[in-house]
Amino acid sequence: MATTPPTTNSSSGRGLRAGALGMTASLILSVASAAPAYSLAATLAFIVAFVGFQAPSIVLLAFVPILFVSFGYAALNRQEPDCGTIFTWATRVLGPRVGFFGGWAIISSFVLVMASLAQVAGQYVFILFGARGIGADASSPWVLLVGLGWIGLMTAVCYRGIEVAAAVQRVLLFLEFGMLAAFSVVALVRVYGGHAGPGAHRPSLSWLNPFEIASPSAFVSGLVLMLFIYWGWETAVTVNEETADRHRTPGRAAIASTVMLLGLYLVATVATLAFAGTGTTGIGLGNPDNFGDVFSAIGHSVFGDSGLGSLLWHLLVLMVLSSAAASTETTVLALGRTLLAMGDRGAAPRAFARVHPRYRIPQVATLATGVAGALAYVVMNFLSDGLVIGDAVSSCGLMIAFYYGLTGLTSAWAHRDRWRSGPGDLWLRLVLPGLGGLMLVAAGVWSLKNDWDPVNSYTSWTLPVPPHWHIGGVFVIGAGTLLLGLLLMGAYARISPGFFALEAGAPVPEQEREAAQPAVPN
Repeated sequence: MATTPPTTNSSSGRGLRAGALGMTASLILSVASAAPAYSLAATLAFIVAFVGFQAPSIVLLAFVPILFVSFGYAALNRQEPDCGTIFTWATRVLGPRVGFFGGWAIISSFVLVMASLAQVAGQYVFILFGARGIGADASSPWVLLVGLGWIGLMTAVCYRGIEVAAAVQRVLLFLEFGMLAAFSVVALVRVYGGHAGPGAHRPSLSWLNPFEIASPSAFVSGLVLMLFIYWGWETAVTVNEETADRHRTPGRAAIASTVMLLGLYLVATVATLAFAGTGTTGIGLGNPDNFGDVFSAIGHSVFGDSGLGSLLWHLLVLMVLSSAAASTETTVLALGRTLLAMGDRGAAPRAFARVHPRYRIPQVATLATGVAGALAYVVMNFLSDGLVIGDAVSSCGLMIAFYYGLTGLTSAWAHRDRWRSGPGDLWLRLVLPGLGGLMLVAAGVWSLKNDWDPVNSYTSWTLPVPPHWHIGGVFVIGAGTLLLGLLLMGAYARISPGFFALEAGAPVPEQEREAAQPAVPN
């Protein structure tokens, strides 16, 4: 007899609303979480600064470890669907200290990026309405005020429940995809029609050749920045406890979202690079004035100054604004559930495990996420005239590489004895996730080495005692965040010794083990 699927009125074991999301809604959340328009606008020029016309090759190569790790997410979720994701899985497989640090990498990266998302949202509101003088000043108190308002608004959307959050994402993603497609098509048509300006280049297959990149250092730097652009697709797995068929749907949505992002990023990158070129003046992607705002800088050139062109340019600005807003929403959504899982297991304050009785959302954790993001934005806004926000975003690449890599390695270790079950288990649960994990951890370590050089940062810091090292701000934030995580872990081990007394290798609950069969994702 068939089992009746959960309804949207049911709740998961933690009190979250089970069965609220289907495959389409999960896919939308994953793609929207990556904030394609915002990520490209804020990061593409930096990638071009490192690798030039080889940027499309970086898009392809960064996809490889991302895809491999997504297989690991799907495998671990199939075995144990838990909104704590790598925190929960690493705790069970590798031990509580590794799990805690995986959770900390998610917390720190999400809080740090919220400052940038809020800043972009604040700036683009003023740019959209013609107040470019205010919008161009990232540290303006008006930009700060609007940015804080966006964090508050998106927190409120997440507070009203998962269905409301998913509905908002559908609208925002429709605008984002439509405008990115329109921008890419118009830009390529103008390039091939000879109406794109002196810096334009017709796309070439040589752009996909990574061996033309100047140095291994430039290659890895571009790769780590590209991880930031892909970052966020795992949100479908984070909301697994609120998804219909929670053992299969989240993993499938996560894998599918990485493929969708690859296609979107490859087309948009080629179109932007072909139209603007790599020059250091005008609309060229090598112009430092365009580094933090690619689409706004070249939008007028792509769409022209006619009435329709002006309308499309304003829609392009609105696209980046909505992308930043959408990513802020999913950041609050996902981090609230990570904190819920950590609070439920005693790795964070127990209050984080409280679920709203009506809206079925992590009540305290959602509010705490919004407050933490707002505080981080306020503090960083006043440091070095807000330039530290750019370094904070760059440092997120280290945390992303760590917890994505940890997920791949956790999947490989968890399934190390099950490879004999068939080629599906061998490749999709062990070999490919393990390879992806190793690649990402190696890239993170290499990037940390490069980040030491102040040349690779907006800000820098000089050691006040001999030997008076001059250190890049990205390294200081990245390494400082990791050190803070270690200190918090040591402190919390005294506060909550029960969690840290757990042993690695604890079995999955029986009902979840049964639901996880057969092993091969389909």
